Amino acid sequence: MKLPLHEMFIKHAIEYVRQDHRLIGLLAGGSIVHGAMDEYSDLDLIIVYNSDSLSEIMEQRVQIAEGLGNLLSAFTGEHVREPRLLICLYGPSPLHVDLKFIQAEELKTRIENPLILRENGSVITTILSKTAPTSPFPDPQWIEDRFWIWVHYGATKLGRGELFELIDHLTFIRNAVLGPMILARYGHSPRGVRKLEKYASKEIEELKGTIALHSFESCYHAL
Repeated sequence: MKLPLHEMFIKHAIEYVRQDHRLIGLLAGGSIVHGAMDEYSDLDLIIVYNSDSLSEIMEQRVQIAEGLGNLLSAFTGEHVREPRLLICLYGPSPLHVDLKFIQAEELKTRIENPLILRENGSVITTILSKTAPTSPFPDPQWIEDRFWIWVHYGATKLGRGELFELIDHLTFIRNAVLGPMILARYGHSPRGVRKLEKYASKEIEELKGTIALHSFESCYHAL
C-alpha cells in the first residue's frame, strides 16, 4: 500500500522519467514490493538509463533528483559501497528517497524483483523475465573464521577499559553476525538487524542481553 505522500512523489517521478529521453525506466524496490509500506517507509527507486549517457547521468544525478521534487539534501552512497546510489531527503513533508542510477544490463544482478513503474520499450521486462534475483545469505564458514577473533578483540577492549569501542564492536557483531543469521533462519533477507522485533520474537530477550551500558559489568555480560 502506497501512502499519499509516497504516491504523489512516484507520480511526479514517473512524469519526469517519461520526459527525459536518456531514461528508459523507473522501478521500485524494498517495502513497496513486499506490500509492507507504512508512514515511516522510505522509497527505494531505481532509475534506469541508456548506457550511452553514463558519464552525463552520473554527473547530473543531483540535478535529476532536484527535478523529482523539493530536494532538501542529498549525498552519494559510498559509505554503503554503492556509488550509484543517491540518498535524498525531500520536503516540506519529510520523505527519504533512495535513488539508484543503473544501466539496464546491471539489472541482471539483483536481490529482488523490482516493481516496474515506468518503462520505455521492453528491455527491462525482458531482462527481469530471463534472470532471477539472488539473496546474499551469510556464509556460516565466513562468520566462523572471524567470530572468535572478533570476540577476543572485544575482550581486549574490555580489559583496557575502552568501553565505547566495545559497545560499538558489539553493535557491529549484531549487524554482521547475529541479526543476519537469525533473519536467514526464518527465511527473511539478512539485512543486519532490520525488523528483528517483527521476525525474531523468540530471540529478542537474548539479543537485548548483548546491548551494553557504559560500565565494565554491563559490557562484560553483553560480551
